[in-house]
Amino acid sequence: MLDKFCNSTFWNSSLLDSPEADLPLCFEQTVLVWIPLIFLWLLAPWQLFHVYRSRTKRSPITKFYLAKQVLVGCLLILAVIELILVLTENSGQATIPAVRYTNPILYLVTWLLVLLIQHSRQSCVQKNSWFLSLFWILSILCGTFQFQTLIRTLLRDSNSNLAYSCLFFISYGFQILILILSAFSEKDNSSKNPSVTASFLSKISFSWYDSVVLKGYKRPLTLEDVWDIDEEFKAKTIVSRFEVHMAKELKKARKAFQKRQQKKSQKNSRLQGLNKNQSQSQDVLVLEETKKKNKKSGTTKDFPKSWLVKTIFKTFYMVLLKSFLLKLVYDLLTFLNPQLLKLLITFVSDPNSYAWLGYIFAILLFAVALIQSICLQTYFHMCFNLGMCVGTTVMATVYKKALTISNLAKRQYTIGETVNLMSVDAQKLMDVTNFIHLVWSSVLQIVLSIYFLWVELGPSVLAGVGVMVLLIPVNGILATKNRNIQFKNMKYKDKRLRIMNEILSGMKILKYFAWEPSFKDQVHNLRKKELKNLRTFAYMQSVVMFLLYLTPVLVSVTTFSVYVLVDSNNILDAEKAFTSITLFNILRFPMSMLPNVISAMLQASVSVDRLEKYLSGDDLDTSAIQRDPNFDKAVQFSEASFTWDRNLEPTIRNVNLDIMPGQLVAVVGTVGSGKSSLMSAMLGEMENVHGHITIKGTTAYVPQQSWIQNGTIKDNILFGAEFDERRYQRVLEACALLPDLEILPGGDLAEIGEKGINLSGGQKQRISLARASYQNSDIYILDDPLSAVDAHVGKHIFNKVLGPNGLLNGKTRLLVTHSLHFLPQVDEIVVVENGTILEKGSYSSLLAKKGVFAKNLKMFVKHTDSEGEVTVNDGSEEDDDDDSGLISSIEEFPEDSISLTLKRENSLHRTLSRSSRSSGRRLKSLKNSLKAQNGKTPKEEEVVKGQKLIKKEFMETGKVKFSIYLKYLQAIGWCSIVGIIFAYVLNSVAFIGSNLWLSAWTSDSNTYNGTNYPASQRDLRIGIFGVLGLAQGLTVLVASFWSASGCAHASNILHKQLLNNILRAPMSFFNTTPIGRIVNRFAGDISTVDDTLPQSLRSWMMCFLAIISTLIMICMATPVFAVIIIPLAIIYVAVQVFYVATSRQLRRLDSVTRSPIYSHFTETVSGLPVIRAFEHQQRFLKQNEIGIDTNQKCVSSWITSNRWLAFRLELVGNLVVFSSALMMVIYRDTLSGDVVGFVLSNALNITQTLNWLVRMTSETETNIVAVERITEYIKVENEAPWVTDKRPPAGWPHKGEIQFSNYQVRYRPELDLVLKGINCDIKSMEKIGVVGRTGAGKSSLTNCLFRILEAAGGHITIDGIDIASIGLHDLRGKLTIIPQDPVLFSGSLRMNLDPFNNYSDEEIWRALELAHLKSFVAGLQHGLSREVSEAEDNLSIGQRQLLCLGRALLRKSKILVLDEATAAVDLETDHLIQTTIRNEFSHCTVITIAHRLHTIMDSDKIMVLDNGNIVEYGSPEELLESAGPFSLMAKESGIENVNNTAFWAAAARDAGAGRLSPGFASVT
Repeated sequence: MLDKFCNSTFWNSSLLDSPEADLPLCFEQTVLVWIPLIFLWLLAPWQLFHVYRSRTKRSPITKFYLAKQVLVGCLLILAVIELILVLTENSGQATIPAVRYTNPILYLVTWLLVLLIQHSRQSCVQKNSWFLSLFWILSILCGTFQFQTLIRTLLRDSNSNLAYSCLFFISYGFQILILILSAFSEKDNSSKNPSVTASFLSKISFSWYDSVVLKGYKRPLTLEDVWDIDEEFKAKTIVSRFEVHMAKELKKARKAFQKRQQKKSQKNSRLQGLNKNQSQSQDVLVLEETKKKNKKSGTTKDFPKSWLVKTIFKTFYMVLLKSFLLKLVYDLLTFLNPQLLKLLITFVSDPNSYAWLGYIFAILLFAVALIQSICLQTYFHMCFNLGMCVGTTVMATVYKKALTISNLAKRQYTIGETVNLMSVDAQKLMDVTNFIHLVWSSVLQIVLSIYFLWVELGPSVLAGVGVMVLLIPVNGILATKNRNIQFKNMKYKDKRLRIMNEILSGMKILKYFAWEPSFKDQVHNLRKKELKNLRTFAYMQSVVMFLLYLTPVLVSVTTFSVYVLVDSNNILDAEKAFTSITLFNILRFPMSMLPNVISAMLQASVSVDRLEKYLSGDDLDTSAIQRDPNFDKAVQFSEASFTWDRNLEPTIRNVNLDIMPGQLVAVVGTVGSGKSSLMSAMLGEMENVHGHITIKGTTAYVPQQSWIQNGTIKDNILFGAEFDERRYQRVLEACALLPDLEILPGGDLAEIGEKGINLSGGQKQRISLARASYQNSDIYILDDPLSAVDAHVGKHIFNKVLGPNGLLNGKTRLLVTHSLHFLPQVDEIVVVENGTILEKGSYSSLLAKKGVFAKNLKMFVKHTDSEGEVTVNDGSEEDDDDDSGLISSIEEFPEDSISLTLKRENSLHRTLSRSSRSSGRRLKSLKNSLKAQNGKTPKEEEVVKGQKLIKKEFMETGKVKFSIYLKYLQAIGWCSIVGIIFAYVLNSVAFIGSNLWLSAWTSDSNTYNGTNYPASQRDLRIGIFGVLGLAQGLTVLVASFWSASGCAHASNILHKQLLNNILRAPMSFFNTTPIGRIVNRFAGDISTVDDTLPQSLRSWMMCFLAIISTLIMICMATPVFAVIIIPLAIIYVAVQVFYVATSRQLRRLDSVTRSPIYSHFTETVSGLPVIRAFEHQQRFLKQNEIGIDTNQKCVSSWITSNRWLAFRLELVGNLVVFSSALMMVIYRDTLSGDVVGFVLSNALNITQTLNWLVRMTSETETNIVAVERITEYIKVENEAPWVTDKRPPAGWPHKGEIQFSNYQVRYRPELDLVLKGINCDIKSMEKIGVVGRTGAGKSSLTNCLFRILEAAGGHITIDGIDIASIGLHDLRGKLTIIPQDPVLFSGSLRMNLDPFNNYSDEEIWRALELAHLKSFVAGLQHGLSREVSEAEDNLSIGQRQLLCLGRALLRKSKILVLDEATAAVDLETDHLIQTTIRNEFSHCTVITIAHRLHTIMDSDKIMVLDNGNIVEYGSPEELLESAGPFSLMAKESGIENVNNTAFWAAAARDAGAGRLSPGFASVT
């Protein structure tokens, strides 16, 4: 039929059976023309419908669009011309064949359709249609055949159909032009991300990413250079899609969960029913009990299960489907390669086959490889992006849940655990989604490989597969062993890091006492154990590597041996051998991947369980809190009962309470009476039992423990509100923040660390109050905001903010307080006791009632009478909590109120907030007094010196310097390196040898046939092939062992250098570097050098040599190939260089943008009540989404950069395969089948190896950064040497005379002088007291004595020796200090007193006795060997301070420094310490830095410092008489003369007898 249609033969196979084969013209004009047209017509309607659905506004007409339309128009015109020619053509005799009419008509319709499609695409973001691109490619490929046929016809007979041929050539040219045009992308203004507008060809080759790679190569990328992710990948879009499915699935899961619960309860009730009928024997009762217990634990453990995976699947099913199809195509094509290889070998072995066949095989080999590359890279891109989306979903959903989770559910998780859900569990799920398809793909590949191998070699394949299967359990056993070793090592690592953490936290103490060597040894000993384990682990890994290497060799040896030995007719020829080897190589990958995928899935299933449990937890139920804007009262409690936990008694019981708008209501009660719970109930934070609360208007909340965000002070106060300058200044003034802002560098733009680390308790509380005051709310819930501030600041805040004339008057205020002296000014007082309201009324009415309130008040007044005058003007920001607490009875006093005081006080307020203790302070308005002290406020705009507390972490950019590699190699040792390289080279030689040997073996099949193949020859072939295989394995084993010990040695050296140098760094380094950053060097970076770096270096080495040996083998067969290698190598290196620069920077950006997500989350979880009270959940959600999106754009860009690279490398690899195949075809006469097999089977392997090499190069570079970061800290400047050549004489200092001559010092080079030329002589055995306000230079004075700070001018001499001339340890070992913060280290008590074991037990007990600790220590379970815990929480602060006194008593040095030693202890302990010092150190020179004047009133001389100068120096009597700064301070503290201090001894006794409220036990 088709013959008639064309008027010529449609098919004639004899045409192909010639050296110059061709297809019949009729076939070319029908089938090959119709294939692309059918493709276009089938897909066009679907395409047009898709365009119609996703259209946006029309884009303006561009030159690009016009060019495409014009070219298609030209094609249309050509079709018309052809039709006219046919119609007008007069052929004379024969009829014109139908095909000549139909084709132009078909083309006419098609070109019109194409014009329509191109026009319709103008209203899409994506202008280029992928299926048009495919149509052009198909059309051009199918046209090629007609093109060459027409040329051949014209060459034979120049006149045949000239016009028709010309028209065909012109239209063919136009089609090529259109294809080239459609490869370019058209920009669209609506989208910033070029991947959206990229053309089809640009998308599959990732060319749209070129610009980023180019940018990254020219200069390090910044966040601005990375494109935003598509809308569809943004957290908001994904989560909203996810939540739709989640709601449905969770509902089903909850139903199933309830059914399970019902079944359980039915089962239990049935059991109980049985029990009632039976005579209840003991065992049944026992059984019932256990059932009950199980039920209890069951209900807590059970939760709605198995909905998360379904939800994820439903959300992302399209991506999964697409990637599934791509992977399937790739897997099937993988098995075409060995078949094509087989055909090529046959082609070369058969001299009679036509040359064109060879070329077609070579082209097919290339085409298959190219399609594979495209499928694989698109598949990976999809899967990794899917992984990223799943990660985003989990992170955003967990965050969203955290904002609504009920307190009961929240209590089951620590903050760390919730952060883990976000980081670790999300990561596990991401890893699985990346490789989820490998589950079925691995099985498919294994089955197909075995099938094809069976076809080649028959049943002998089973021998090889058997070996593989046998090796799986061996690997399994090794893996478990390795896991155990890793587990052990983690323990050592944790221990080492704990010690490191302590060393860094207590660095100052180590330096004061010259204890560094002792701690250094401790760390070194742990590190030794760790390294021993590390070596074992590396050796085990080497064995695993050895097995991995042996597997393919063993498998091929056994298979081939069995094949040859089973039957003498079986001869190993090239086709069989090399096809099998290629198949074995394919089989290796799924065999090694399957166990990994399964273990990843198991880990992920644990994560899924944890996430399901968290996400299906109960939400906060706020139904009991009713909001009514038209209500007449501000707050009303109606029979309200609330609890924190359903299983416990209600905390708030049957409360009825009305609060009118605009009232100031004080809530008072003893500690633990339920005041804070009452506030929490109003905020909806508690579980409702019955009753409800009605609230009118918005709420603001100040919690008892202030919650501060990491950011500037200004951000904390504004809390997302609009900035209003006047209101802002009023709030600052009212909350007494102006003085603090003057002290803080940078004013309100000063950066606050995490959790407000660089603020005192009082400052945090005031900022928290300012935040609430700034928000214009209706109801203010204030939970004891005055507890952390000192008395006069409290008074200021009450008057200016809370009180009747304060900033908030007219608002409804609920104030929980312990400060009774404010109560007369409030509108109403509510007395809470045990969760119920005892009394309510105004101050006067409650006093008149003579109820509980009046009783407590009387008791309080009795106390304050005697010491009232002492409490005024207490400068230190100390706890004001219980000096005016509601004291129901003295015995009820909570024991830990002292420790509370101390906790609050011990925050960093010594450095910052003693602002209010000026030397000549009058109590004028705080603001003015501070203005006077501090001069003018720094300008807001410019960053002030010291405003940034923490130095920004140094992030390396650009290439890692070569010197770093050298440093690492040097640490391994040059001998080892030569040895390792030599072993690897031998391995490559064995590899090449075994390939050559196999090639020779297969060539035997040409010389012998099965019958006369000598057995000896056969055995020789098998034997040597086996030996060469074994040699490969052994060389790898030797190299791995050698490199394992070399790298462990390097790790050891680097860690030693790092530790030694950090311990010798000056104190200023620790003050400006966060501990976390230093610990990170010891944790993350050292662990990289231990584990990851050696592995990536080894892999790099092996990949590199494998590629070199493959290229050598190809060149041995066809030397011409060397010419092709050069351009390919240049392309390869260029791509590599471009990529590594970009990838490295993107990795860095990823980690920089990731940590803010976690810290923001941690902050949110700890500040939940505040966020909920202000109703700012949406703002925080948005902030989290922005954070996630910023991080995801770096991740997404990194994923694309990997695909960009992989595609280009695979192209290079494919070209290597193609060129080597071409060589084989061109030089087929000089080659035999075995050589072809041997070259091509290796070339086919090269693409994967090339890919790995670049991966490893960039990984090695990423990991070597760890060495770079360690080196950065190895080079940190050191303090002076510990011991110098000049040693002081043996008994020095025997007198203890100290001389300062014109001594100057500054903290850091860029800061001003702290001590400005001090001159002073301290005689032997003198007792000196040093006083002065914060920042006067008191502590700097002690630091100078110990040379923590080095002189900027002048010098200090002790007993005639200049202290700058001797070693630091010689100096520090001879002085003793009792420091401000009593730091203890984890270890035994004995170690804390005497780390070097210099003293006998008797001496230690004697010292403890003098320090009043003997009875305490003797009473402990292990006495001196009692362990001190990490946070020292098993000793009170007072006991720790006494231990420090014990240290001093042991050292018996001639000079003792007390640095605010008693600021943190109660009066009694203070008295003990003072007495001991007076008695035991009477023969020493003592310098005391004091806050409480009474502690230094019995000194011989007093030194008053101000602003770095000595303003007064003399005996206490002299100074009290002269009207200087000292006498003013003394008056303020209620000291008129020296003898007045007798009062303190009495006070101390009172405190001891328990007659004084602990609130007073810490006043000046």
